[in-house]
Amino acid sequence: MTVGVLRMDFAIYEARSLKDKRRLLRSFKDRLAARHNVSVAEVDHLDSWQRAALAVAMVANDPVHVHSCLDKIVDLARRQRSLSLLDYDKSLV
Repeated sequence: MTVGVLRMDFAIYEARSLKDKRRLLRSFKDRLAARHNVSVAEVDHLDSWQRAALAVAMVANDPVHVHSCLDKIVDLARRQRSLSLLDYDKSLV
């Protein structure tokens, strides 16, 4: 069994309120969960409306598959127009 954890830090320049931020994050989180069968949660910068940190968790039996899927998620995050990926950290257990 392999557990993959990905933490991504974002800047959300077009958000003008926490409501804007939550709307943008909810859309991205729902897309990730549906396409990649992962769990996603906001884990930091909860009260800041132009910053966000998301954690993505995935469990599978093949570490190569987990690594590949997390890489695809990072690529998807980089292509988001409404979210600017600042940093990410990936680990496999």
